[in-house]
Amino acid sequence: MIQINNLFNNENIKLIASSGQYFIYEHQKDLSVSPYSAVREYFMKEMNCKKRQVLIQLNNSACKTQAGAMQWVAGNITTTSGVTGVGNFLGKMVKGAVTGESAVKPEYTGQGFVMLEPTYNHILIEDVASWGQGLVLDDGLFLCCDLSLKESISKRSNISSAVLGGEGLFNLCLSGQGYAVLESPVPREELIEYNLENDVLKIDGNMAVAWSSSLQFTVETITGRALGSAATGEGFVNVYRGTGKVLMAPTIPGTTMSNENGPERTSKTLF
Repeated sequence: MIQINNLFNNENIKLIASSGQYFIYEHQKDLSVSPYSAVREYFMKEMNCKKRQVLIQLNNSACKTQAGAMQWVAGNITTTSGVTGVGNFLGKMVKGAVTGESAVKPEYTGQGFVMLEPTYNHILIEDVASWGQGLVLDDGLFLCCDLSLKESISKRSNISSAVLGGEGLFNLCLSGQGYAVLESPVPREELIEYNLENDVLKIDGNMAVAWSSSLQFTVETITGRALGSAATGEGFVNVYRGTGKVLMAPTIPGTTMSNENGPERTSKTLF
């Protein structure tokens, strides 16, 4: 039996969300500061730039994580690489190379706790079954998930969708019954969820965090014609068509000083 002190009863570590066997803890402020970093750490706290960690509580259950994500393991837990043979390893290598995710994801089985490394990214817990046939992730967002979930590769309908849309040609797709934990560039409060029913969503830029695998993803001009799109100043947009969900970040860190996705400005003045 293991007793863990100064974690669940630590006033500086707050539980902010949980689903299934996953618990998200947020460090309210960094107490390990020096006189040289105190000012920076103070303003990071005020602007919600905090360290967050995922605690996985296994109860005779299993999960898999991104490679290198584990910080500590406590309890009767068995760790494996998830590789069952040479062919399986080569398949994972190919899948990892094309999706940008780690080729081998460690698997943890048993009863106890698995704590993941702290991150400044925001963390989302998604019920994969609620996404229909599958949940397609933007590159680099996967953190961990239930071992029961199936991994596959979602391929773009055409090469132009990858080249013109700012997306990769392949993405990781999760399907089945269970939860997945994702890293997000923005908090849950800023994410916009679109539920499409035989409809169309057009997004200017690589802003989609995740979408249903049932949706057809293409890249098109906003008007359907090159000349008309050039006149509007919008150019190409990412188009999600069909029935399913799209999770979109309306703001991406680092774009506030750029006018790339903003309205076109004219040199003329009215006064």
